[in-house]
Amino acid sequence: MNNPPKNLQKNIPSTAVISPKATIHPDAIIKDYCVIGRDVEIGAGTIVESNATIHGPTIIGKNNHIYSFAAIGGDPQDISYNIDDESNLIIGDNNTFREFCTVNRGTEKDKNLTRIGSNNFFMAYTHIAHDCIVGNDVIMSNNASLAGHVKLNDYAILGGFTLVKQFCEIGAHTYIGMGSTINKDIPPFLIASDNPTRIRSINIEGLNRRKFTSGQISAIKRAFKAVYRDSRTLLDPVLSQLETEEAGSENVLHFVEFIRNSKHGIMLGEND
Repeated sequence: MNNPPKNLQKNIPSTAVISPKATIHPDAIIKDYCVIGRDVEIGAGTIVESNATIHGPTIIGKNNHIYSFAAIGGDPQDISYNIDDESNLIIGDNNTFREFCTVNRGTEKDKNLTRIGSNNFFMAYTHIAHDCIVGNDVIMSNNASLAGHVKLNDYAILGGFTLVKQFCEIGAHTYIGMGSTINKDIPPFLIASDNPTRIRSINIEGLNRRKFTSGQISAIKRAFKAVYRDSRTLLDPVLSQLETEEAGSENVLHFVEFIRNSKHGIMLGEND
């Protein structure tokens, strides 16, 4: 058995391989055959199931559950990455990483950081590449994958086998149907599906579940219709009109701001 870190107060299985330079909270649970490398910090209540691997520099918060054969904190899959580069991963609290989930650290081409928030559910075989930013309360279904530098905002849901191209951003409260291929940004509150993937409607079911009022949903519907149903010309006049007519709707203003700030353009609608 390797010498365990001094701050590890509970017994660990003799089969686990833990670097003496790892920092593990005494209330964390480490199972058989885990490999935990140097510069890894694991918070209270986090469970690491058998055969999972965690490499650093990686910080993992409280009450996470990392299942068997997950590979967390691996080197970036980027040909420009050098082993001496600064590269980090930070994970919040209450996340679930199911079997064979992979998460890579960040690169110096971005901010040296991959960051995952809290209360997320990553199903089996999901992949989060280098420099991704994942918010809170996100669900990635089996085999969904994020390429490098993707931003996935709060309450987004990705169906199984969804693929997201590098540098894309997916807005909050979105729902992406299984097998979709995302190559542009998706504004908040919307549903995208099928191949070729298109924006279909607003995510009414999701908004209802998250206690959006009927007035808030109606405002989002009007904004969606203006951009994806009525607009056949330049978007700027449409967005400016929404900013004026829906000035009292924080959600619509967020929707407009997202589109204005999109660096790669937004996904097309089903009629485009």
